[in-house]
Amino acid sequence: MTVAPSEMLSQTAEIDRLAINTLRFLAADGVEAANSGHPGLPLGASPIAWTLWSRHLRHDPADPRWPDRDRFILSAGHGSMLLYSLLHVFGYDMPIEELRRFRQLGSRTPGHPEFGHTPGVETTTGPLGQGLANAVGMALAERMLAARCNTEEHTVVNHRTWVVAGDGDLMEGISHEAASLAGRLRLGKLTVIFDDNDITIDGPARQSCTDDAEARFAAYGWRVLAVEDGNDIPALDRAFATARESEDRPTFIRVRTTIGYGAPGVEGTSKAHGSPLGATTLAAMRTRLDWPEASFHVPVAVGATAAAVAANGAAVHAEWAATHARWQTGHAQLSADFPLDAPPVPDDLDVLRPLSDGAVADGRTATRKASGVALNALTAVYPGLIGGSADLAGSTNTAIPGGDVGPGDYAGRTIHFGIREHAMAAVMNGISLHGGLRPFGSTFLVFADYLRPALRLSALMKQPVIYVFTHDSVHVGEDGPTHQPIEQLESLRLIPGLTVVRPADAAETALAWELAAANLDGPTALVLTRQDLPVLGGAGLDDIRSHGARVVRTQPGPADVVLAATGSEVSLALEAADMLAGLNVAAEVVSVMWRERLDGQVRAGRHQLPDVPIVWVEAGVSIGWRALARPQDAVIGLERFGESGPGREVAEHLGLTASAIARAALRSIGRDDVITGHAADSDA
Repeated sequence: MTVAPSEMLSQTAEIDRLAINTLRFLAADGVEAANSGHPGLPLGASPIAWTLWSRHLRHDPADPRWPDRDRFILSAGHGSMLLYSLLHVFGYDMPIEELRRFRQLGSRTPGHPEFGHTPGVETTTGPLGQGLANAVGMALAERMLAARCNTEEHTVVNHRTWVVAGDGDLMEGISHEAASLAGRLRLGKLTVIFDDNDITIDGPARQSCTDDAEARFAAYGWRVLAVEDGNDIPALDRAFATARESEDRPTFIRVRTTIGYGAPGVEGTSKAHGSPLGATTLAAMRTRLDWPEASFHVPVAVGATAAAVAANGAAVHAEWAATHARWQTGHAQLSADFPLDAPPVPDDLDVLRPLSDGAVADGRTATRKASGVALNALTAVYPGLIGGSADLAGSTNTAIPGGDVGPGDYAGRTIHFGIREHAMAAVMNGISLHGGLRPFGSTFLVFADYLRPALRLSALMKQPVIYVFTHDSVHVGEDGPTHQPIEQLESLRLIPGLTVVRPADAAETALAWELAAANLDGPTALVLTRQDLPVLGGAGLDDIRSHGARVVRTQPGPADVVLAATGSEVSLALEAADMLAGLNVAAEVVSVMWRERLDGQVRAGRHQLPDVPIVWVEAGVSIGWRALARPQDAVIGLERFGESGPGREVAEHLGLTASAIARAALRSIGRDDVITGHAADSDA
């Protein structure tokens, strides 16, 4: 049996000194070459990084995607040159030329770490607090997969998650949400190392934050340790060893460091944080730390020591690979259900097809309810699908069978994220990044604002996270304008790479889940109603797959006008079409479930809009629809916040009525017929 690096290698104090200064100067040289970056954190935290990577981190540089590796997350992503220097020294695919190209276009060393861009980078960090919350998701995924996959004969999931976080990470609200959840779930294989240098960009951290971080994490239920001198390698080693022994709760280690350590005139000050040291200071630092003048220097002894660590990691990896192969042979279905190095693939999406004929309801149903039926049908054939809600499962209809995930019991499928929307999204990102599970999470659409930074990172990292957003319009009613989304739907559509679908009935809702389950290239947002809608049936769903929209009311002859809407407004358009028919106006009704798909197909010339005028309708801001509309078209939306009252009355008060749609249609074809409707919509 191979042993941990700290037990195998006899590393001398001189090797440690050389290695730590290697990391410091590689980082400082990279920032200097770029004339841009953040040297302060790497200079202060290099002893933390070297001690962890050389003695405790379970990794194989030859295979950065080894499923049972330890995860290392630099949550304070502005210190990225520390991570890139580690990757180079330990033999990852990070040649020295890439360190010289720090922050340059096309390099593997961008200003902040980017997942999928640089081998060895576990997640995209930079927005502070996100990496820490991602790590909670990774640690949770490890426990959940261990509960599912490990057998008496074979242990294939057994690794730790390590985080280096700074003052900024701990100030951000998401760190409070995520750390609280991790403590509740007792994620014993998670360790957060706090680089406590008491410096932010504007000056000492204490001028804005005097939290007792140790007391805070202890209150969350974490084990709390402290190292008072960040250059004390034996103390760091002991603290990390203690963390590795922890199985019953996560560990928080406060390490007192000096930002910009070794740089005369700037160390310990905010000057070291976000600017190159400058040639004079860097030269003085070389003299002070007895370092050669040549830039990007790596001593042979340091390379040899790191290579020995890498070789040990490769040996541990080889042992695991043999165990994994035996596990796959003996548990073929289990290994198919939970591919540890990738997102699981749904076994049979055809299970959703019968739901498209309207059988989920008798006449009318809310799309949130239809979503619950579809989700439960999908769950039955998709073992890797797990998730929960931000304390709203009963309202979002996202309760699934399989039991709850709780402290010491990780075999369940439902995660109770609590009222922590931001952490929920970031934790889901971590679960997805880990591999082996497919997460979904739910809340009301208006609260997408609370989680938007993490959702943006879902899209940036192309993670197949599924977001279920319900209560999608002013039909929320009595809860009032604070809970009635107006701009949220359009704001989601602005995020590149996010698939946003707003189904109009039960059939489209089943299709929405099919699209979400099949989309492994990025996140999907399902936008669903609280109120009941007519069931329109499954005809034309293939048109949504191909170009994002389907016709739900046709005409025997040519249409005079097209009424195109999404979600609940499709039923309004159908009512308007009936009104127009009474005036001998032929109106076709189209449900635009997936607007970006339609827009893309039209712009690419693969789908043509009809020659007749179109009235575009949605219960939200109209700016996106106006970009799609042609001069002969009309747009009906909302350009103001809502009111408190019964949902239908609020919608009528704001002009979201069938008569308003009919009048707009008449105007678009040059008719001025009078249609009697609600007084408030007379000018809509």
